[in-house]
Amino acid sequence: MIPPHTVRLEFNSAFDMLDFVQVISDYVGKTAGLDEDQLHWVSVAVRESVVNAIKHGNKNDSSKRVIVEFSPVPADDAGELVIRIEDQGEGFVPEEVADPLAPENILKSSGRGIFLIRNFMDETVLKKVPGGMEIRMVKKIANAGRPPI
Repeated sequence: MIPPHTVRLEFNSAFDMLDFVQVISDYVGKTAGLDEDQLHWVSVAVRESVVNAIKHGNKNDSSKRVIVEFSPVPADDAGELVIRIEDQGEGFVPEEVADPLAPENILKSSGRGIFLIRNFMDETVLKKVPGGMEIRMVKKIANAGRPPI
């Protein structure tokens, strides 16, 4: 069941969907009250998560789906924005992803996306779900509960 005030996107694995997801992410973020810096970091995290879902999760299989959900919590006066992205891949063990800052991994390109996401978001949970992998990200809204200027 989709929580109230949730924006849900579901699409086939295709990189040409990235710009559409970006537009929706920016709109929801602005509507929820994210400031410009927060909006930028959320944007990078969402884009990286969707790329990972398409490329690594669904292995570029256009018959597999990606789900992206944006939920301001609470819906009426959001204190945080929850973003959930799910793929239909085999999944992985997040703890086994190599640390991109370790000397032996400095020149490798893998593992950087999750590292960035974890640093840009206030909370990040990766877990296997029936039929795929899910990342749940939370960004706390800096001006939550304050009247707009």
